[in-house]
Amino acid sequence: MLLTDLQLKDQKFNWHPYTQHKTARAEIAICKGKDALLWDEKGDEYIDAIASWWTNPFGHCNTEISEAIYTQSQVLEHVLFGGFTHPKAIELSEKLIELLPYMQKVFYSDNGSTSVEVALKMSLQYFINQGIKKNTIICFEDAFHGDTFGAMSVSGIGLFNENFKSNFEIIRIPIPTDENFEEVKSILINYCKSASIFAFIFEPLVLGAAGMKMYKAKHLDELIKICQDKKIICIADEVMTGFGKTGKLFAIDFLTNKPDIICLSKALTGGFIPMSATICKSFIYEIFHDSDSNKAFFHGHTFTANPLGCAAALASIKLAQSVQMHDNIQRIQQKYNDFIPKLNKISSIKNVRTLGVILAFEIESNDTEYYGNFRNKMYNYFIDNNIILRPIGNTIYILPPYVISNNQIDKVINCILNYFKV
Repeated sequence: MLLTDLQLKDQKFNWHPYTQHKTARAEIAICKGKDALLWDEKGDEYIDAIASWWTNPFGHCNTEISEAIYTQSQVLEHVLFGGFTHPKAIELSEKLIELLPYMQKVFYSDNGSTSVEVALKMSLQYFINQGIKKNTIICFEDAFHGDTFGAMSVSGIGLFNENFKSNFEIIRIPIPTDENFEEVKSILINYCKSASIFAFIFEPLVLGAAGMKMYKAKHLDELIKICQDKKIICIADEVMTGFGKTGKLFAIDFLTNKPDIICLSKALTGGFIPMSATICKSFIYEIFHDSDSNKAFFHGHTFTANPLGCAAALASIKLAQSVQMHDNIQRIQQKYNDFIPKLNKISSIKNVRTLGVILAFEIESNDTEYYGNFRNKMYNYFIDNNIILRPIGNTIYILPPYVISNNQIDKVINCILNYFKV
């Protein structure tokens, strides 16, 4: 296939994420987006069925978010957050604490990985400031928390982190199920006897990059209680699940026992501007609040609490709380409920599961490599049918913008069924 001028220039200059450029197909040059649709330079239309890595739940080029950014850009585009503040940062923090009333302080950074990095450093220094030495953290097998060094260390997907190590000692526990929960609980109780553990980090209810692996809130509730009873800080990585994807505003809204720190990004700004927030309970902040300057949290980012990002986040939260988006989520769930019986009739499909706007299942295959030939074949099949889905190994998942139309969902569903000639 002949490459366009844009594709040739892209190959000359750009290095894309998670890509082996020697074998990958040329990147598609997207020039326009609206709602659940993207258009390439030739005018071909694609359904974005994964909300561009889970960041655009309210659709591409949402006018309410873009207008909020434009309005803010006419007043203040940026100011350093060291020694200064601004109205939008205060308004956004006030709103986040209103939504998470058991939290007290908001620390801003740039993206999901950095929000986790902040949480790890925050929880580790919490003990250092008290003269307590700890170096061990508990996480789930197959977890993924980002690409910075600390975030990689607590991730369980070897493909992403096997070449990089940190100074943390890592304890990995299985994802709880009805069948193994008593064993998992026993394992955790035994580990928590160690005085070296400073935190337990988890993706609540859904492990995204692991293949949308789902587990129950009642199980997580018990695990959190075990850790908190031992004064182990519990960190909820809601970078993927936050702002409606599980059917509630946050996945932790399903829980009785709340985490001590929560990490937010991706949908925080509706996909418009990179931004994240790490939000903690008061008991953590109080250990840093001291006359000794060495006990301050010495971490910062150039674009911390960027006013444009704060304006986008406020508009996004308003959308996430709207009746329209709530109705859209329920509509998508109903479409999934109608689709699942058809999937269950296909013998090569296993483990169909859904939560909120997430639908996932496995296709039987001898090739389950994360970026194996089977995965690449499926990815190319969907792209050739003008649908953006990125299989994870042999796992297919749908996680669309909430504004996707019924006809567009039907096209995605029919494309999947056509693969199996149903």
